[in-house]
Amino acid sequence: MLRCALPVTAGFLTVLLSGCQLFSSGGPGRYAVPVGKNITVPVSIGYKGSWSITAKPSWVNLSASSGTGDVDFDVTVDRAVGTPLAADLPTLSGALTVSWTDPGGRTGKTSWPVTADEYTLTGRVLATAAVQGVDTRLAPPQASADAHASHGLIVTYRTPPEAGLQAQGIFSDLERRATVTLRAAGIGVQRARPLGARSSVVQVSDPARATTVLQRDPDVLSVTENAVLRTQATSTPLAAAVEPTDQFAPLQWAYRLLGYPAVWRDMQDHPYTKAVTVAVVDSGVRYDHPDLQGRLWTAGEGALDVLEATVDTSETGNGDGDGPDTDPTDPRTPGRTLGSHGTHVTGIIAARWGDNGATTGCATCSHTGVIGATNTATVKILPIRAIDAEGNTDIAQVAVAVRYAAGQSVTLDGKAYANPHPAQVINLSLGGEISATEAQPMCDAVADAVAAGSLVFVASGNGYGTTPYYPAACPGAVAVGSVTLSGGSAPRRATYSNAYPQVQLSAPGGTDYFQDATYYNGVRWDPQGDGTLEPFVDAIVSTGWDYVKNLPNYEVEAGTSQATPQVSALAALLLSKGVTSGAAATLARLTSTATDLGAAGRDDQFGYGMINAAAALGAPAVSDTLGLRLQDARGLVFQPKLDALGRFSAYLGSGTYRVIGGRDRDGNGVYGETAEPRAEQSVTLGPDTPAADVGDLIPK
Repeated sequence: MLRCALPVTAGFLTVLLSGCQLFSSGGPGRYAVPVGKNITVPVSIGYKGSWSITAKPSWVNLSASSGTGDVDFDVTVDRAVGTPLAADLPTLSGALTVSWTDPGGRTGKTSWPVTADEYTLTGRVLATAAVQGVDTRLAPPQASADAHASHGLIVTYRTPPEAGLQAQGIFSDLERRATVTLRAAGIGVQRARPLGARSSVVQVSDPARATTVLQRDPDVLSVTENAVLRTQATSTPLAAAVEPTDQFAPLQWAYRLLGYPAVWRDMQDHPYTKAVTVAVVDSGVRYDHPDLQGRLWTAGEGALDVLEATVDTSETGNGDGDGPDTDPTDPRTPGRTLGSHGTHVTGIIAARWGDNGATTGCATCSHTGVIGATNTATVKILPIRAIDAEGNTDIAQVAVAVRYAAGQSVTLDGKAYANPHPAQVINLSLGGEISATEAQPMCDAVADAVAAGSLVFVASGNGYGTTPYYPAACPGAVAVGSVTLSGGSAPRRATYSNAYPQVQLSAPGGTDYFQDATYYNGVRWDPQGDGTLEPFVDAIVSTGWDYVKNLPNYEVEAGTSQATPQVSALAALLLSKGVTSGAAATLARLTSTATDLGAAGRDDQFGYGMINAAAALGAPAVSDTLGLRLQDARGLVFQPKLDALGRFSAYLGSGTYRVIGGRDRDGNGVYGETAEPRAEQSVTLGPDTPAADVGDLIPK
């Protein structure tokens, strides 16, 4: 039993011992708590006053943080929480701040240093080549030689020139014989040179006719083409990634993370032409946003507002106040300032590229704006308004909207509405923490939509916990979690994203920029327009609406609401390209090509993983770099440096780690994804295994 800490002295580490003196006045002194390679160590120090631990490192947990009398508690360390991204600290160090009051009423504070030795992981990432060197570089292979390419003809005669001529070094007889024969036939000879004792090479204006003429010469043994040969390389030829030029496209890091520059190259070279409808059941949409022109089904084409007429005279409920109709515009209401949620979601899927034709009446409007994932694919959005101007909806309204989106006729205020464009994909960036019993009407509607052939993607919720949200947790729905950038070669789960068994897929939804802001995307922007550049937060920019000015704008948001349309967009592209042709096959393709994150296999945090657009759509390789991906079963990401020989040393906490050496073919900085070369090892570190070496990881 470890009892108390000796005072810190120079030259040796303290250890916890029993039988220490009791302190009757003043504080308990300054002591060290060396955890070493352990996970938990007890601390027990005799004392007669009261005490409390008022500050501690984030990676330290205490079994008790205050008391009267002896200072007794266990120190448990979670090293992974304190491990930096580079995993380059052999020892974690911090301090416990102890506030005390002695029996005489005197108060004070003292600091106890606490340290914990990290565990060690080593290995090496190697290319498949057996030999490496500083002069080696990656290059696309030379194209195979054209079967018809040649540098003239090789003419071989039956007998060589006379020996005397050869002894004098004169080979011109061979050249002259071929030249005379060809010119007599009216064939131009550009060049002739000897090739060995009986052959010569001639370059002619008409190789086919020259071959026929020379073959008639009884002295000629053979006439063959001087065929072109080329070096043969084995690397995959790289396509040129498509980089959009729209004003705010550089801020849209999520598309790069999903490999879309490779997808858009594929789309340009092989257009995605099959028509697909994506229903966005949301707050409606701003039809007058220039970046959405031509992307939306309109009144008479299936667009619908399912909300009942408001009875609120201020019109802050329904918003437009006119009940169900075929105009799902997200309305302007008195005092409204917040952006249009439905417009933001819609833009992620389908915002147009290039000049958006913004009117000259809007001096502040961007004429290029943002981009959407679907680019030139034949994908259109069916807006269905089921969320009011205050951001609320109810179970019945969602159920009606889902059934209508899938193609079922619905009756609202006594009027029947039929959808002329049933949606293959339904996006629900909404939900709530309700019981399965309460959610049953929505779940019944989801079941009807699935039976009709629709895919229903639903936000898993921004509850910062593990409680299932509905309708995401409905059977048949596909719950989508959110990931964000980590600074390493794998994304991490966004802190707000609910994790529970029904989560099937993840997509970029951005960081919580109020509680957990990060800036890993590397882009700087000028938000005030005054020339002052600032790092851009790792959140999602898309189409929006300024209700104060009543003008289009572009807004930055984060949440599972932003992750879900990323999945809906990719499902639509799979159908539009023809990779898949139905809901079941499309979902199977999404899950089988997803980038598995966190623990191996499906887990509650990520589902089957983050969607991978490049792999799902079979996009061409646009990069070929080698690197390391390191993530623990909880989803924490680490990025130790590789030296010039591919070796790495990482100082880590306890846990199970997936160690992946791989190549990045889609340019997203994530190594060894589906359809990319990879080598993987699983390692568990802890007090019983404080060090491990994975050897050579050679991606194949």
